[in-house]
Amino acid sequence: MIGRSKKQTPPPAPAPEEQPAVGKGRPTPKRKEAQARNQRPLVPTDRKLAKQEARRRRNELYAKQQEAMRTGDDRYLPARDKGPVRRWVRDYVDAHFSPSEYFLPLAMASIVLLFFATRFPDVAIIGMAVMYIAFGIALAFAIGYSVIIKRKLKARFGEDQIPRFTGIYAFSRLFQPRFLRAPKPQVRRGEKIA
Repeated sequence: MIGRSKKQTPPPAPAPEEQPAVGKGRPTPKRKEAQARNQRPLVPTDRKLAKQEARRRRNELYAKQQEAMRTGDDRYLPARDKGPVRRWVRDYVDAHFSPSEYFLPLAMASIVLLFFATRFPDVAIIGMAVMYIAFGIALAFAIGYSVIIKRKLKARFGEDQIPRFTGIYAFSRLFQPRFLRAPKPQVRRGEKIA
């Protein structure tokens, strides 16, 4: 007849040995047992041993970090110095001459001259004038160089890959004398940076 649907017969049920396994095959543990299994003591049972272990791990990490400061190994450097952008900045600064790195020794010499200001006032005045002139030159050079480095970084890495305060990072490295820089310079002065 028209409009009547035929009754469909359901498919035969699978044999018991063919039925897929339902569940995880073991009883659910009681909440008390699960919580007891996950609990760890907040304070270790042997405090002296735990303190020794923590000191050993801290000393090991410090030794790795100091070695990385000498070799430039990026894995163990502090977060401030990690990454390809910061490495490129360090290499670029270290490969170029900077009058800013000579400001610190000049400032120390001027301070020494101030001790003799009462005996030799003219020498102290000249020393102070030299220090202020050196500071002005070093500051102008470092600011200009930081701007150049930021432009080169944007062209090389893109805006989104440059960490914050990278310009200040370059600025501070420019003012450090080469032998005091950390991490240690990995390139020679005048070397071409890729």
